[in-house]
Amino acid sequence: RDPDELFAFAKDCLASVVPAYLPIVAKRCNDAFTELQKQWQQIRRGRYVEFNLVYDRGTVFGLKTGGRIESILMSLPETARWEYDHHPEPGSKEEEIAHFFKNPKDSWV
Repeated sequence: RDPDELFAFAKDCLASVVPAYLPIVAKRCNDAFTELQKQWQQIRRGRYVEFNLVYDRGTVFGLKTGGRIESILMSLPETARWEYDHHPEPGSKEEEIAHFFKNPKDSWV
């Protein structure tokens, strides 16, 4: 494939992110949320931290080779939560999305 075409495609994709994302934020920014939803968010953030510190090769490399710890950890969320062997409530939206996390589709099209 032509590198210039690929680069143009990548630029077009990037240029579409903000125009697509801002209306979503504007629509949802004042939505109320429950304590259960906040707890789920914190647990998901905990899984992100786990991935970053244990599996992400760039983060692990930086930590093992004497990189600036503060710089490496800046990408982590301010708050997170861990629960041993957590399972979402059966039938909940959280259970539904957890299912998709563990069983991704081969094709979305």
